[in-house]
Amino acid sequence: MPFVNQRALQAMAAVLALTSFYSTSAVAQEGTASGEVRRIDIEAGKITIKHGAISELQLPAMTLVYKIDPALLKDIKPGDRVSFTARREAGQYVVVSISK
Repeated sequence: MPFVNQRALQAMAAVLALTSFYSTSAVAQEGTASGEVRRIDIEAGKITIKHGAISELQLPAMTLVYKIDPALLKDIKPGDRVSFTARREAGQYVVVSISK
């Protein structure tokens, strides 16, 4: 009987460790930055932003094309200085919020 309890505790500890790993990596996959809008492609749902480093996403300062919901681009145009939040989803970077 003690062997069964020990195995159950080990299994629960493993599940908790994996759960904390996945929840931590999900949080680390979103970051904020500011930069300059270089290009917008509303039809493709893409925006190009020249920005500083985004440490949460392990991105150095660069110019990068992001996917974006076209509804977020209502008042944004090339040349605007913006603050934005981006996340990595399925290997792509996506702007989830943006403001001037």
